[in-house]
Amino acid sequence: MTITNRPRLVATDLDGTIVRDDGSISARTLAALELVESSGAEVVFVTGRPPRWMKRVAEVTGHRGLAICGNGAVVYDLRGERVVGTHTMDVTAARKVSRLLREAVPDVTFAVETETGFMHEPTYPALERDVSIVHAVGPVEELLTGPVLKLLARHHSLDPDVFLALARDRAGAYAEFTHSSSIALVEISALGISKASTLAWFCAQRGIRTEDVVAFGDMPNDLPLLAWAGQAYAVANAHPDVLAAVTRHTGSNQDDGVAEVLEKLFG
Repeated sequence: MTITNRPRLVATDLDGTIVRDDGSISARTLAALELVESSGAEVVFVTGRPPRWMKRVAEVTGHRGLAICGNGAVVYDLRGERVVGTHTMDVTAARKVSRLLREAVPDVTFAVETETGFMHEPTYPALERDVSIVHAVGPVEELLTGPVLKLLARHHSLDPDVFLALARDRAGAYAEFTHSSSIALVEISALGISKASTLAWFCAQRGIRTEDVVAFGDMPNDLPLLAWAGQAYAVANAHPDVLAAVTRHTGSNQDDGVAEVLEKLFG
């Protein structure tokens, strides 16, 4: 592992990157993030999570800084636990995408993330932690009535990579498609919006160059971020496409791989 210049900003994914398999962030990793900030650099969490899943992260990291959520759709203030900016998908584009995907895969099922809540079709398997905040259940055509932070397409049996490739092939002209899990769950954002695009905007506001950024990730939704950053690291447990695309590798999320790099950069 080769360490180069000290960056001004650390951009890291959460789940599978610094968050362990049991949902925790280790004391070593938290200490490494504090080291970054005490050195005068910034830490930005860049995640596919919706803002409502960020409360625990805000608590354990001391309510500091900003996060980019929803694969670039949301800028979230961890201090006040509030949304401070959005990049939404137009409802017309979302309807077009859902129609094209259903034509290609008739048994696909959808969920919709909006600024105010979460909605899904009757056959969509909502997570237990989302059930209490579901605003509506019904056909996706009825749910798509306003701007969308993220459209989720789920299939019960397709390979995740195959499903992603199919979705991009059929509707890639209308939105951005990615995935970040081991199930066939495609995450769909506004055309041109990704973790990288929103981080680039964030850095431009602060005069931070791409070569001053180090980024960490593990899944296909991290690929634009890792390609944009001046220094990029894949954790050892990363998706094969990420390991192939990124030349710098570090230890897994279970072995504090991100902390290992940060300690060498900022120690």
